[in-house]
Amino acid sequence: MGTKAGSILSERMRFTLSCYALLLPSVLLLSIFVYIPVLWAFSKSLYQFEVGGESEFIGLRNFGEILWRDPIIWPSLLNMAIFTVIAVCIRLSIPVVVAKLIYSLPTERGRYYFRLAFLTPIVVPGVAVQLIWGGLIYADQGLLNELLQRVGLPQLAHGWLSDPRTALIACAMVGFPFVGGFEVLIYYAGLANIPQSVNEAALLEGCTGVRKFFMIDVPMIMSQLKLILILTIIGGVQGFEALFILTRGGPGFRTMVPGLWMYFNAFSFQRMGYACAIGVCLFLIIFTLTLLNIRYFRSTEELEGVR
Repeated sequence: MGTKAGSILSERMRFTLSCYALLLPSVLLLSIFVYIPVLWAFSKSLYQFEVGGESEFIGLRNFGEILWRDPIIWPSLLNMAIFTVIAVCIRLSIPVVVAKLIYSLPTERGRYYFRLAFLTPIVVPGVAVQLIWGGLIYADQGLLNELLQRVGLPQLAHGWLSDPRTALIACAMVGFPFVGGFEVLIYYAGLANIPQSVNEAALLEGCTGVRKFFMIDVPMIMSQLKLILILTIIGGVQGFEALFILTRGGPGFRTMVPGLWMYFNAFSFQRMGYACAIGVCLFLIIFTLTLLNIRYFRSTEELEGVR
């Protein structure tokens, strides 16, 4: 009996060790390319240095400059908040409606083709999308200005990205009509997972159309809404690639965001320590907003638990 128990224990130990061995390469790669650079950034945020130069310990002076002496940080934070709020409002509304429309199609073949159609733009590189909007749509002789000329509104045609009054909102509108395949598919999967018994009960109660959408469908896909909300907030706080391609923070600093300002400090001004401090602040903002989202934005499972 003891020999058999020992054999079972030994077999479990070998299985456990083999699982850890399979995970070890992923953990090592994550450590080398994610965890160690993050820890390095936290430590170097207390130093003043440039690439290849000597490091000088300055304590919290970088953070003091962020809070009180940098005239760019606070306007860039406001721009970041505007971009993030617009992105949240868009991604929690339009893709949900499109997903519901696809899900409501009468045939599976029709649903399949529409899912494929909305998924296709994902394969287009994001850089190409930004270049198309900046060079073909928002250009002085671009699609938008030509359209305004054709409809008899030439007075509205101007440089959308070079005008301080319109640059911010023009950048926020890139991607119109905002039906990215990723969000649509996530919401569609949530709608498809709603139990058929729930839909049948709603039909028997006369809850259909728009009323069913808000009273049944939306509460049942709160988990998907929560996921998209977290991803949108993270992308809005740390994102800068689109603005770097479209405006480089201009005109002036009208479209500057903290992520782009961090990039300029690191690679244009060679203020690596200050850039690390900005990165740490962005990490704290994302971490705080994610915790608040997890704490106060209830998923479908949590709502069912409350009931």
